[in-house]
Amino acid sequence: MNLPLRRPSFLLKAALPFAATVLAFGATVPAGIAGATPAQADQATPAIVDSTRHEGKYLSLTFDDGPDPVNTPKLLAVLEKHHVKATFCLWGDHVKQHPEIVRQIADAGHLLCNHTMHHDNMGTWSADAIRADLEETSAVIREAVPEAKISYFRAPYGSWGQTPEVAASMGMQPLGWATVVGDWDPPGTAELVRRIREGITPGGVVLLHDGGGDRGQTVEAVDEIIPELKSEGWRFDRPARRG
Repeated sequence: MNLPLRRPSFLLKAALPFAATVLAFGATVPAGIAGATPAQADQATPAIVDSTRHEGKYLSLTFDDGPDPVNTPKLLAVLEKHHVKATFCLWGDHVKQHPEIVRQIADAGHLLCNHTMHHDNMGTWSADAIRADLEETSAVIREAVPEAKISYFRAPYGSWGQTPEVAASMGMQPLGWATVVGDWDPPGTAELVRRIREGITPGGVVLLHDGGGDRGQTVEAVDEIIPELKSEGWRFDRPARRG
């Protein structure tokens, strides 16, 4: 995702003006959804989600700016080793360069997220321009993975503008984050592990990167932190499907 120069600290909790709805299995169905069909209940909304599908000691790992020909396959191997599913926010230009890696992501059962075609700041874009870009990005993803389900959209730099409404109208839930680890400038594997550990909150989405630079330390940190957190009772979940 490569956040802008005025970046938040690595322990930043999302300060975006939204609230995510997390539904646990067996939880009471909120008013307005009761009686809805499964398809209706799963419809995307413009609300930006930053939480997992279940409450409690759950985390959702998300990775931006891939696919990367070196680090994404390594990350996929780490996630497979630890039996964890994640969400990959795909940069369209990189998808065109490495479609085979997108197929690996999808074949492994991970979720796909539209992260725009060129990683532009869309904060001031018109709805029509946003839609054209998102359509192009989704088309490129589906060239790599025909009939791929693209469940989410994430705005580069967290600059949302009109993108939530456009993405939701295209069936993609806007995906934010609860914790920013700050791995765009690699600080060392041990430091990344510390930031993840100190920054996570129950039911939160964690923002990391598998592309956009050398993400070897991120891969190492994920490999180290997953078993540690599992031993402490944490579980890894998917992001909430609706806001």
